[in-house]
Amino acid sequence: MLGHIAFVPINVLLVTLILQGLLNYREKRAMLKKLNMVIGAFFSEVGAELLTYFSEGDPELDKIRKKILASDNWNEEEFFDLSRRLKNHNCEIDIQKVDLEQLRSFLIGKRDFLLRMLENPNLMEHESFTELLWAVFHLTEELSRRGDLSQLPDTDYSHLAGDIKRAYITLIYQWLDYMKHLKDDYPYLFSLAMRTNPFDPDASPIVR
Repeated sequence: MLGHIAFVPINVLLVTLILQGLLNYREKRAMLKKLNMVIGAFFSEVGAELLTYFSEGDPELDKIRKKILASDNWNEEEFFDLSRRLKNHNCEIDIQKVDLEQLRSFLIGKRDFLLRMLENPNLMEHESFTELLWAVFHLTEELSRRGDLSQLPDTDYSHLAGDIKRAYITLIYQWLDYMKHLKDDYPYLFSLAMRTNPFDPDASPIVR
C-alpha cells in the first residue's frame, strides 16, 4: 500500500502533463483555424487578384502552369511535388509585362484593408503570412509615392521588379499552403478556388 501511495504524485504529474498537452493542442488548433479564416479573407479581398497581376509578369510561368492548375482530386503527394517545383522556380518578373498603373490603383484601394490585417495581433503567430503582408504593403507604398509610372529610369524599374518578386514569392507559397488547407478541411471552397484559379487565364466560377 505504501508503495502505491509513493507513486501517486508521479501518476498525478503524468496525467497533468497529458491534459496540459491536449489543452495546448486544442488551443493551437483553434488559433490556426482563426488564422486560416483571416488568410482566406486576404485571398478573397487581395491575394487572388494580386497573383493574377504578378503572374502576368512571370515569363517562365508556363513551365509550372499545368501543375498549378489543380483539380479536386489533388492528393498529398501532388501538393508536395508542386511545393518542390515552386522552390526551384525563380519567380523572376518582367516589369514591362506588369500594368503598374492598374496594380497601383488596386493596391491603394486595398491599403486600409492591409493596415487592418497588420493590426491583428493573432497574425504574430504566423510569421510567413506577416512577412507577406509587409511585402505587399511595402510594394503599395513604393508605387503610391511615384508619379508617372511609364517614365521611370531602368534602375527604378529594376527596383520595383525586385519588390514585386519579393511579394510574389511569399504570396505563391502562402497560396499553396492555403489551397492545401481548403482541400483538407473545406473541399467545397477548394472547388471554387480551383475554378477561379488566378493562374488560369480561362478561369470561371461557372461549373462545367
